[in-house]
Amino acid sequence: MILDNKTKPAFMTSLLAKRTADIAPFYVMEILCRAKELESQGCDIIHMEIGEPDFPTQQTIIDAGIKHLQTGDIKYTPAAGLPELREKIAAFYQTRYAVTVDKERIFVTPGASGAFLLALGVSLNPGDEILMADPCYPCNSNFIKLFEGKATTLPVDATTNYQLTAKLIRQHWSPATKGVLLASPSNPTGTVVELQKLKKMLHAVKQLGGCFYSDEIYHGLVYGKSAHTALEYADNVFVINSFSKYFGMTGWRIGWLIVPDEFVEATEMLAQNIFIATPTLSQYAALAAFDMLTLRELEKRRVEFSARRDYLYDALIKLGFEIPVKPDGAFYIYANCAKFTDDSYQFALEFLEAEGVAITPGKDFGSYQAHHHLRFAYTTTIERMAVAMQRLEHFISRI
Repeated sequence: MILDNKTKPAFMTSLLAKRTADIAPFYVMEILCRAKELESQGCDIIHMEIGEPDFPTQQTIIDAGIKHLQTGDIKYTPAAGLPELREKIAAFYQTRYAVTVDKERIFVTPGASGAFLLALGVSLNPGDEILMADPCYPCNSNFIKLFEGKATTLPVDATTNYQLTAKLIRQHWSPATKGVLLASPSNPTGTVVELQKLKKMLHAVKQLGGCFYSDEIYHGLVYGKSAHTALEYADNVFVINSFSKYFGMTGWRIGWLIVPDEFVEATEMLAQNIFIATPTLSQYAALAAFDMLTLRELEKRRVEFSARRDYLYDALIKLGFEIPVKPDGAFYIYANCAKFTDDSYQFALEFLEAEGVAITPGKDFGSYQAHHHLRFAYTTTIERMAVAMQRLEHFISRI
């Protein structure tokens, strides 16, 4: 159960930092918690709620981790990360995007969350505003609030592919605006920003004198088109990426951040103080993430995700859900459920209890039409999703 500040006893709230009042709960974790309880009672639960690939970590990565673990030399690395891993990340950008990145600008972090903390920690002052899309990943807004900044979410819909545009950025830029946060592919919509629109946004932010934060953690999981890193068109940007999604290393808690040159020294000092270092074992395991054998297997998984997307998209449309934009990447479908309910959160809770399928309500991703949307994660097999769709059909037939 999640308690808000209104329901917490006075003795609990009196000692809390005031900033916590602005941090919104992550409702999908409540769904997950209840789903786990039902599983422990013997219920067959189909998980389509959390953004975690069902594939195991690729064996080459595991083997690299075991090999280093057996040396017993599990000590701190430099705060910025293993030099050899930073070199591999730099080489990856050269190979995949034809972009040259100085390894000194690359910081290995405890997941993408750690990358966001560093990026915002070195650039955001109290009261600074960051523009971002609504819907969007909820933790990003909370990171901004943690540093006493202002997360200004701009309603977006199918007309802009559920993404910000240069026009929206210019319209909503204010004296307090520090920058723009863009996620492509996006969570929860899975949409990818088109090349020319990305260029225009980068140009607009540069002209306005702000920071550009590019959330690229779902790069690699794109279907039928390519995702472009912001570094292809601008050097003075923050790029956040992760080994969690495409590389399938969620529990290893490792990601990376690329910063503009002027932020290198401050970012290293902040990393030293906040993290000391990203887990050493995870860093040595990640050295194998860029091996050709690993990448071949990850490509097979990408193809499987594409097939799952196609199946789930068709199944939801057939059941009457509205999905005006077919997602280009990630592993989510953000579906309009207004035909069935005005409260997607209650819908998700009741669906879980009645049919044993866990999905995420739209209120986790913002406020714009949130009660009319549900996010379905295709992070399970088509066979299991087929069962989930049968259960969904049965559930909505009784509404």
